[in-house]
Amino acid sequence: MSVGLLLTLAGLALIDSTSIGTLFIPVWLLLTPGPIRVGRILTYLGTIAGFYLGVGLLLVWGGTRLAETVGGALDHRPVLWAQLALGVGLFVLSFRYDGKRQRRSGGGVLRWRDRATSGDASGRWLVGLALLAALAEVATMLPYLGAVTLLSTADLSGPAVVAVLAGYCVVMVVPALLLLGARLAFPAPIERLLGRLNTWITQKAGSALGWVLGIAGFLIARDAAYRLGLLGGAVEINLFT
Repeated sequence: MSVGLLLTLAGLALIDSTSIGTLFIPVWLLLTPGPIRVGRILTYLGTIAGFYLGVGLLLVWGGTRLAETVGGALDHRPVLWAQLALGVGLFVLSFRYDGKRQRRSGGGVLRWRDRATSGDASGRWLVGLALLAALAEVATMLPYLGAVTLLSTADLSGPAVVAVLAGYCVVMVVPALLLLGARLAFPAPIERLLGRLNTWITQKAGSALGWVLGIAGFLIARDAAYRLGLLGGAVEINLFT
């Protein structure tokens, strides 16, 4: 494996480390009133890293075979109409995540924050939160999907793929681990920093999610509309080939 590939994967992992699941929610957990429960945070981070490792291995080893199996089924008109409906639905849903509306109503981001910082949140609930966050983000984490693509085309043995992908998932949670260590070592200044991060997250995360949903919905709907012949001579962008 080349140094260039490793550096590329490390850079992609650091980009992925700034998502809601890998950074925002850990920040909220670190803001929980009372003593920091290290075990709860490590449970959360271990769950989300393990989930992405499993998904990555599935994509690396099974993605090509799965694409060959289901590729033809995706061209049937009923499936294309369902894809079009899904894309339009995501686009419409994106308007629910307008930044100003989210701040006025409390929004999903604030509900996630309040539940994450609840002192009585159990370990089982934190595992569920990690899985929910990972499921919600995995399809839109383009750096991670790019890293999986690089690994699937690299000439690596099975154990090497597992080791590299595991390292990638560890790097994804390293910033959160560093914040945890800093929070334990320097409570007062780090708490102020986390408070500023929390303010930015609650103001911006809702609208950012809206943009992601809107763009993804537009691309999915456009792809289906073209393959259904609804866009005439438009340039084809097939998302599934």
